[in-house]
Amino acid sequence: MPRLLHHSDVENVFDTPERAAALAGRLRALDGPDAIVVGTGDTVAPGVCSLVTRGRQAVDFYAAAGTRLETFGNHEFDYGPDALREIVAASGPTFVSANVRDADGEPFGRAEGVVPATVRTVDGDRVGFVGVTDPATDSLNPSAASLSFTDPIAAVERAVDRLTDEADPDHVVVLSHLGGGDEELARTTDVDAILGGHVHDRRVDVIDGTLLVRPGVNGRAVAEVELSGSGTPTARLHERDGADPVPKLRATLTDRLERAALDEVVATVTEPIERGDAVVHGGECRVGNFVADAFRWAVDADVGLSNAGGIRSGDPIAGAVTKATCIGLVPFEEPVVRAAVTGTELRSILREMAAPDVDFGADDWWHGHVSNARVVWDADAERLREATVGGDPIDPDATYTVATSEYLLHSDHEFPTLEERHRAGEGGIQYEELYRYAAERGVDPAIEGRIRIVHGADPARADT
Repeated sequence: MPRLLHHSDVENVFDTPERAAALAGRLRALDGPDAIVVGTGDTVAPGVCSLVTRGRQAVDFYAAAGTRLETFGNHEFDYGPDALREIVAASGPTFVSANVRDADGEPFGRAEGVVPATVRTVDGDRVGFVGVTDPATDSLNPSAASLSFTDPIAAVERAVDRLTDEADPDHVVVLSHLGGGDEELARTTDVDAILGGHVHDRRVDVIDGTLLVRPGVNGRAVAEVELSGSGTPTARLHERDGADPVPKLRATLTDRLERAALDEVVATVTEPIERGDAVVHGGECRVGNFVADAFRWAVDADVGLSNAGGIRSGDPIAGAVTKATCIGLVPFEEPVVRAAVTGTELRSILREMAAPDVDFGADDWWHGHVSNARVVWDADAERLREATVGGDPIDPDATYTVATSEYLLHSDHEFPTLEERHRAGEGGIQYEELYRYAAERGVDPAIEGRIRIVHGADPARADT
């Protein structure tokens, strides 16, 4: 019975070489003549090690894990299309992508061996694979702005038709980095399984007879999928921890990080600062306050704003805070910018921190953090009940400056009110501003009531 071993959204696991090596070790331990190792994106970036190597740590990982097929996540494009082409050419796996197009409209990476679909024989069965990427990637990632991402459902349907005509596979599997789009893909296409990513939750589910699997983020688990001769495939998740690390990968990643010399201590944390997804997307949190405060300080703005999705999850920040710590929080080579907005626009921006207008993550996720502002959000009515800056109500006709990531000026996926026309100034690279702020002001954020999520008529009832 063919088995698929699936990793996705590995992201900053490379910043802890022991864990990355254990992830590769878990995949190796599960691998065999009846199996194939596949990935579904966000292996190239983000992370400290990714910045140091410009994404080429992924090449090391693919070799150690035995990955044979991969597709593109939105973070594969963090260093631009040309850098990604070089990584694809240097990597062992075949990249499968049916809906990414170059600036001239041609399939991305064709010269480097990228194919829309392929067939592999696994344990005697012909398994067809199609790859697709979130069509919002050109908005999510400014480095991908020159590319286009076509409708993934239409791309899968065309690829499946071609596979059926030319190869008549026994099974068809989609390698997907669509996130929330996987459900519609499962309902509208005739495929056996969707191996997904982009959304960081773990999932093993069946939708209209199609298996949908996500192993979660940071390489904490891998999925093992068994393709049945008849009936729906099955899957289970295997934890990374406890696997024997691959020594060569551990040594290579350790050497890469040590050469970068990012261990300079800039501050000390006495009370550990949590930064898991549930914390960062749960409303006000200490790590969100730290980032928003640093942004506002960096460009001397009225309000600091950090999108929750830009703060990378990981172990709590404790003890020594190094440059690597700050890079690991926001590992993107984009500056902090100052935007000038009206009071009316600012209220819209603050409203856009709430989940209803964002199609990423769980329905109740919170998507922003602020400095020098306070908001009360009515989750039942889905409205902004109160909003202040510096303790004063927002004047709809006044002008306010907002410090935030440059990404939010480009993206219409998050905080669509913010646009390039609002740019009024620019600071340094985000993580550099974090460690400048940490060195000068320290790192001791507190929960201050900046964000209150209430329900209906009871403003005292906070969503905890």
